[in-house]
Amino acid sequence: PAPGLCLQGSPGLCIWFRSLFVHKVDPRKDAHSTLLSKKETSNLYKIQFHSVKPECLDAYNSLTEAVLPKLHLDEDYPCSLVGNWNTWYGEQDQAVHLWRFSGGYPALMDCMNKLKNNKEYLEFRKERSQMLLSRRNQLLLEFSFWNEPLPRAGPNIYELRTYKLKPGTMIEWGNNWARAIKYRQENQEAVGGFFSQIGELYIVHHLWAYKDLQSREETRNAAWRKRGWDENVYYTVPLVRHMESRIMIPLKISPLQ
Repeated sequence: PAPGLCLQGSPGLCIWFRSLFVHKVDPRKDAHSTLLSKKETSNLYKIQFHSVKPECLDAYNSLTEAVLPKLHLDEDYPCSLVGNWNTWYGEQDQAVHLWRFSGGYPALMDCMNKLKNNKEYLEFRKERSQMLLSRRNQLLLEFSFWNEPLPRAGPNIYELRTYKLKPGTMIEWGNNWARAIKYRQENQEAVGGFFSQIGELYIVHHLWAYKDLQSREETRNAAWRKRGWDENVYYTVPLVRHMESRIMIPLKISPLQ
């Protein structure tokens, strides 16, 4: 109808008619991080992805397991290990590490400054660099409606589902998942949900735990039998530009087993 009005009526009428169908967004002064993240905590998370030379993976794991727990247990460093994994399905010969910094950005900077003078850690990084093909990281905040990622006993496999969203859709994603997360809690599979602050932006990570691949299949299928889950999928799929799934096996030092 609008093109017809443009031909038969005035341009002003055409513009007015089109404006009826424009989605209007109320202006807000709040940052996405303020609206979506936990208010009662100031935890900052760092996720690291290390692509390891295939012939070096065992040596990399041994080196990592010898050094990283020392930082985790040292009270002088305001950081702690959340989880450490090797990918099983997905990108191969990859290690994934998730850290928590209690105290936000000041804690992160405190750790970085102290590590510059930690001779053992500097030697560790030098030796590790010989084993890597590439590495990247992101700084993350946790969604307010997700579980706090706490240590758990194993054995489990973990799935890291990564979503690259269209810019400007993070609030909509959060609003939908705040309602949908209840459909994925019965088997305690929901470990943590995060969104990126520094690094590649508009990235969401959902971390899930399952006993095995069959349990994963059954748990995911069960969600579709719950009224309301299909609505979450319907409204969130259009927000996604790209998605990726990694199945990961925890290292010996990982608090998430």
